Amino acid sequence: MLADLVKAYNEAVYETDKDAAFAVVERALKAGVTPEAIVFELVVPAVEEMMSLITRDPDANLAQHFMTAQIASEVTEKMLERFRRPPEVVGRVVIGTAAGDLHSLGKRIVAGCLKSLMVDVLDLGVNLPAERFVDEAVRIQAQVIAVSAMMVHTATGPDGALGVRRLLRERGLEGKIKLVVGGAPYRFDERLYQAVGADAWAADGVRAARLIADLAQELRPR
Repeated sequence: MLADLVKAYNEAVYETDKDAAFAVVERALKAGVTPEAIVFELVVPAVEEMMSLITRDPDANLAQHFMTAQIASEVTEKMLERFRRPPEVVGRVVIGTAAGDLHSLGKRIVAGCLKSLMVDVLDLGVNLPAERFVDEAVRIQAQVIAVSAMMVHTATGPDGALGVRRLLRERGLEGKIKLVVGGAPYRFDERLYQAVGADAWAADGVRAARLIADLAQELRPR
């Protein structure tokens, strides 16, 4: 039965049919599937399947990326309320768009997928100064700062990732907080992330979520 539910859920996500995806979730609950199993055996595998799809086809439909993340986020939040005990959070992340940049879709995809991977996400919004990223990361004890930029001048500007790196260095936080970047400029130049002082980058929002989750878990206090 679970295999059929997984197939139906994946098909709904692939078709960007949010109503159908939620119908599968309701069907699973009525059939006795636990909220925990819905998250870890329906939602997370769908995110991972989208990662696999992107690997096979880098030009996979952006709507599919977004819907995967949106559904993952909404289903996870609803199921968390029904968990028998609070799940273990694998890490904390602050995410936002660099100063001068108002694009939000990429970071919304990342944030949605991160929630399904049990990462505590603080979405700061758009057009953010470097200080805001660092101050908020320190406040919530985040392991990762994720900076999105969709234009070359916001990716390379002094108040974007470069500014975050400078502040991490000045405050003695290097090695304690990782800096991850993403957005179109980094896809055009795969070495750009190094030029702006980031620790890593990802080509798309879905794979970025897994990368960030792994880094957060690696640095999380034991």
